[in-house]
Amino acid sequence: MDVKLPQLAEGVEGGTVVNILVSEGQQIQKDQPFMELETQKAVGSIPAPQSGVVTKIHVKQGMEVSVGTVLISIDAATADTATPGAGAPGRTEAHARTSTDKSKSERAGAENKADGFDYRYESKSGMPPPAAPSIRKIARDLGIDLTRVRGSETGGRIVLGDLRAYIQRIQQLAFKAGASPASPPVTGEVAESLAPAAIDFAKWGPIRREKMSPLRRTVSRRMIESWTTIPKINQFSDADITALLTLRKKHAPAYEQSAARLTLTAFFLLVLGRALKKHPRVNASFDESTQEIVYKDYCHIGIAVDTEGGLIVPVLRDVDKKNLFQLAQELHAITEKTRQRKVAVEELQGGTFTISNQGSIGGSHFTPIIYAPQVAILGIGKSQARPVALDGKIAVRTILPLCLAYDHRVLDGADAVRFLNDIIGALESFNEADIKMA
Repeated sequence: MDVKLPQLAEGVEGGTVVNILVSEGQQIQKDQPFMELETQKAVGSIPAPQSGVVTKIHVKQGMEVSVGTVLISIDAATADTATPGAGAPGRTEAHARTSTDKSKSERAGAENKADGFDYRYESKSGMPPPAAPSIRKIARDLGIDLTRVRGSETGGRIVLGDLRAYIQRIQQLAFKAGASPASPPVTGEVAESLAPAAIDFAKWGPIRREKMSPLRRTVSRRMIESWTTIPKINQFSDADITALLTLRKKHAPAYEQSAARLTLTAFFLLVLGRALKKHPRVNASFDESTQEIVYKDYCHIGIAVDTEGGLIVPVLRDVDKKNLFQLAQELHAITEKTRQRKVAVEELQGGTFTISNQGSIGGSHFTPIIYAPQVAILGIGKSQARPVALDGKIAVRTILPLCLAYDHRVLDGADAVRFLNDIIGALESFNEADIKMA
């Protein structure tokens, strides 16, 4: 049997082969991982659907595959090879090769037809073709059916270049079919303006090129998507965390004895869980297709984690329902899991708000980019000792810089200020009873 790449999660239409864990001729058991695949920002294993012998491996390490791609072939024949029909393996293998050749031919024919606009995207899950909101908006404004556009990115994702190529083909066909002589073809300056300019960096000195990893491409795509579709506003403020750090120092040893780390981010999770319930608009999303604000009765917070491969944002579930000790435990566990690239795709989805803490690596003020489809993100910088006026006197206090980036379509400036003030107030007057372990 041919083992094809299944639908791994909603919105995940493919990935990149990271490791192949079996070899041809090897015996494999049902549910045994035979391949590791990088999808979006996670690396997960693909289990065998049944036991048998691996007869052929159809992919290579580093290859990009989409849902439905044949990964390996398994001969599921049992040890009882004397049963009728078992003596004709040659015919079976020949038939399999013929079927494979035929399917390859059909796929090649389909790709050729795609150039003639016979291509149509189809998904077993019923999902539309993967594309950024900005691409969907352009297609909607131009009246283009995205199911007719072949995507070139992983999983058939449609990018601006695909949409541009589709439009150019339509214009070229219209011109060939007898467009008015007064209508100029898409050539010259118009064509050049549509295509990105290539730069020869080598003429100024030695260079080296490195293909962007799937993770880096995902980060790049999402940042462009956010930057081009969300009207972002940044709200800055500072929090005095002098008293909070004193409490942390007092209780951190007890947390460490219970396999938990009492970090500043853990405090923020507890505070944010309560603040988001009080300010549901900050926990919402904007549905562009219906022009509606979607309010969520759950609070799942994403944590930006710096890894060797790039930024990954795992999600902690139901933050508003957990105490500080539980949050500290889960935060430490999922952070380590993420750095080892063992986080599952499902653990990267469903976030309602995100924290990006650059203070741990020495970053000061910065403006984070909103992680769509969320409407806000909190950037946390490095705390510093500063002289401040306190009760009419100068005192040295530990000040933490904060930046709340928010979607102005959903939140107004007053909403952002009130939300940020509630966070700061909770940090500056943190109740010690919330730190003690139950």
